[in-house]
Amino acid sequence: MQTTIQKKKFYIDGEWLEGVSYKELISPYSGDVLAEIPIANEADVDSAIEAAYRAKRVMRKLPAHERASILERFVQKLSERADETAEIIALEAAKPIATAKGEVTRTIATYKFAAEEAKRIQGETIPFDAAVGGEGRVGYTVREPLGVIGAITPFNFPMNLVAHKVGPAIAAGNTIVLKPASQTPLSAYFIAELFEEAGLPKGALNVITGSGKTVGDRIVTDERVNMVTFTGSPAVGIGIRNKAGLKKVTLELGSNSALIVDEGVDVSGIVDRAVMGAFAYQGQVCISLQRVYVHESNYDAFVKSFVEKTKTLRCGNPLDDETDVSALISGSDVERAVSWIEEAKNGGATVATGGGSDGNVLEPTVILNAASEMKVSCQEVFAPIVLINKFHSIEEAYDLVNDSAYGLQAGIYTENVHTALEAAERLHVGGVLINDIPTFRVDNMPYGGVKESGTGREGIKYAVEEMTEMKLVVFKR
Repeated sequence: MQTTIQKKKFYIDGEWLEGVSYKELISPYSGDVLAEIPIANEADVDSAIEAAYRAKRVMRKLPAHERASILERFVQKLSERADETAEIIALEAAKPIATAKGEVTRTIATYKFAAEEAKRIQGETIPFDAAVGGEGRVGYTVREPLGVIGAITPFNFPMNLVAHKVGPAIAAGNTIVLKPASQTPLSAYFIAELFEEAGLPKGALNVITGSGKTVGDRIVTDERVNMVTFTGSPAVGIGIRNKAGLKKVTLELGSNSALIVDEGVDVSGIVDRAVMGAFAYQGQVCISLQRVYVHESNYDAFVKSFVEKTKTLRCGNPLDDETDVSALISGSDVERAVSWIEEAKNGGATVATGGGSDGNVLEPTVILNAASEMKVSCQEVFAPIVLINKFHSIEEAYDLVNDSAYGLQAGIYTENVHTALEAAERLHVGGVLINDIPTFRVDNMPYGGVKESGTGREGIKYAVEEMTEMKLVVFKR
């Protein structure tokens, strides 16, 4: 796609601006230089925040149908350039092209949902005469935009996770300062181009790249920013929460999502789905299937089939249509993941397949009988590694799933409706998937976790609620 190295620019107040300093963006797979990316200083960040702050009056007054139309025009433009968009994702994130195309499809759907929700923001009437002293009054609530939204996004879904912040922000009439992940800024600048073409008012979207300390800290602490929405690590998310003061904050943080396979389940019908959940995009997915707990009666059959399927996965170039698994986002992530595999082996666990690496490509790895204190079990691996352990009773399985600092999503396959309902009650997570893997997500559902997996909910309707505030209006006759 690319024959020359592009020198990118900040997008601030509807203009493309040069940076003072630049950094090379390197392909995680090939090591080639993809582009030169501007590195923001504090003045650049201030300019972006100021542009968003000035534009918030314009966005606040923009009718819902106009906000919806802008989003609809954006969807049309993105649809027309879907293949180009997928290639950008594959290059900067080393996401296999088939998976990247799937992300683009979801991104289009996400912005469509945002266009629809822009026309559905509403309040309710209040029956004041239900309370003594409320006679003679009528009232209603409205939802109003917060103002400036600071959005800090990760590398793993550089289009769709940006959409889950930018889409509802625009739908609700807010403005945005977007800091994309350092490894995946090309996607963010690309969507800025499309929103400019779609007629989004100047200053409504500002894209700025640079270090988390310079850009992120400034966004989080600046009084002109009304809300911070962040997806990333628990350590950074907790730091944001501590610095944000009275700002609204939504955090989508880590996970080591688990699946229970109950007795009586036909494992042949679920293995393909479970392998996909474990290894899609090299396991670099917040709800990637990391832990599988299988009833002892099914354990040997499940492991045999799972390992056989894993061995068929193809590693290689993300631009190859046949590639299932490509490079991790950085060499340091490969080193970390390999060290966790070695820790598990040294602690008595068995590596049933995988464990090796070639450059930044880590083989899909299946680990058996890993103790709960091992890093592959209790921390977020964010790599193509999955552990499979057996359990004896369903009570034990619930305890194994809940024995985690995280609580984003969990799944259970069971033929027993009573067990399904009990699991829905007992599993301490933000979402319970019955007869599916925890990696399931569609873009209109509420999405978020408990414990160290974060606070607040995404999913366009629910994000719009987070990005607006309620106002009560009361008339006395």
